[in-house]
Amino acid sequence: MSALTNPINWILAGVLGYISYNYFSASVTPPPPTRRPKQPALVFKEYTPKELAQFDGRTADTRILLAVQGKVFDVTRGRNFYGPEGPYGNFAGRDASRGLAKNSFDKTVLVPLDGPIDKLENLEDEEKEALSDWAMHFESKYQVVGKLIENKD
Repeated sequence: MSALTNPINWILAGVLGYISYNYFSASVTPPPPTRRPKQPALVFKEYTPKELAQFDGRTADTRILLAVQGKVFDVTRGRNFYGPEGPYGNFAGRDASRGLAKNSFDKTVLVPLDGPIDKLENLEDEEKEALSDWAMHFESKYQVVGKLIENKD
């Protein structure tokens, strides 16, 4: 069998041609990432659960805040995780403590916005440890912008 009639040579030539074409053809560069308008810095303040709910990232201009163990964090730069479409999106604008402690994204672990703040009294030891680990994670990665306080009603 000659080299020109061998089907393996034709397959290899096709693969080589495909690779060469893709390598030498003009590549399209992806568009630069869209820049969000720079938001003014937040001043440390106290947030009630109702006030915190406004910061759920529902629009591209809305900051995303969440509370862990009474501290409010600005997680806006983690919009892919904490935004409405992100895996942690149900915690945006809320006290995420119980959900993080229980490693649960179920909406039933979220305290109602008009209710009292969750005192986390009935957590098991391993849940308390998990929550402590989450709190350290947030403190090392995101800015603390406030403190969660009871509703004023």
